[in-house]
Amino acid sequence: MSMPPIVRRFDDLTPFLISPRDTVKLALLAGPSDGTAASVFFEVWEPGGAQPDNSHPESTEIFVVLSGQGLAHSDEHDVAIGAGDVLVLPPGSVHRIENTSATERLYAVTIMAEDAGAMPGGFARLVASGTPADWDGTDRPTLARTPERH
Repeated sequence: MSMPPIVRRFDDLTPFLISPRDTVKLALLAGPSDGTAASVFFEVWEPGGAQPDNSHPESTEIFVVLSGQGLAHSDEHDVAIGAGDVLVLPPGSVHRIENTSATERLYAVTIMAEDAGAMPGGFARLVASGTPADWDGTDRPTLARTPERH
């Protein structure tokens, strides 16, 4: 028997902070528990926010920038990113992304290809075990232009 498609609504997504003082929130859209080897997230950086240096030895990480501007650091390379850019970080790179705006958030859809590694459930499980956060008034118009339902 086939599996039905999965539909997630923005209002049903919970963003998480991987650690309580983080300045980046992530909401899981799809991951290993959905039967996929990749994980997909909405990711939101606060103004001036950044992740700590991190690395995924077995996973390519892909960011589709929806809104905002930032600077991606990957090993010894730095590259500016902004709305409409697609950033691909190779497996094993030590990287982080910082929001270079002091007033606007940076938004991206992030794909962790082959979300595997040492932790069962991969990066998706790490995110889901974080601290729940909230969406605010600027998140909905950027991430989900939701029409009224009849």
